[in-house]
Amino acid sequence: VGHLRENGFEVKTEDVADMAPVKARFGVKPQHQGCHTATVDGYVIEGHVPAAEIARLLEEKPEVKGLAVPGMPRGSPGMEGPISEPYDVLTFDDSGNEAIFASY
Repeated sequence: VGHLRENGFEVKTEDVADMAPVKARFGVKPQHQGCHTATVDGYVIEGHVPAAEIARLLEEKPEVKGLAVPGMPRGSPGMEGPISEPYDVLTFDDSGNEAIFASY
C-alpha cells in the first residue's frame, strides 16, 4: 500500500478476514493469487505488483482481466529486504490464461 501511495496512487484499504470470496468475486484463479487484491479502472491487481506496471497497464489498456504477482516473492514491493528473487508480473484473463507482462 505504501509503495502505491509513494508512486501517486490513491489507495483505499479494507481489511477482510477471509480473502477467498473476494478473490472468487474478482475471478482470481488459485495460480494467480497473492496476498492482496485490488481494483483500478476495471482491472484486478493481485499481489505485490509494482506501481510502474499498474501505470503501464492503465496507459496501454490491454484486453485482460488484470495483473498478478502470485505468492509473495522477496524483493517485490512491500517485500523488500536483503534477499531478492526473480519474479514475473503476469496478465490474466477470465479463463485463467496468463502471459508475462514484466520480469524483475
